[in-house]
Amino acid sequence: MDRITQRYLDSFCERINAAQNTPAKPYERINDKLIGQVGNYHISGAYGGVSLHQMSNESGGARDVFSCGHITKRDLYNRMRAYLVACETRA
Repeated sequence: MDRITQRYLDSFCERINAAQNTPAKPYERINDKLIGQVGNYHISGAYGGVSLHQMSNESGGARDVFSCGHITKRDLYNRMRAYLVACETRA
């Protein structure tokens, strides 16, 4: 088994954003103010785990896509892989 790294998860996130046609970056600077890019998928890290979040509003609110909290990188990788297959199938 290969080691699942943060870089690998970020790469999967980029692929999900491309498949869903959502912004590539979670925030954009406009007039010296950070504005959340609604729809963007990004990796959140806390409590020693990781989670896939999707930006919900311009103020930076986000939702946990899998509603499972912060989990291991391998578990998130498996979920993201299945999610990406579903996204690409719908497109």
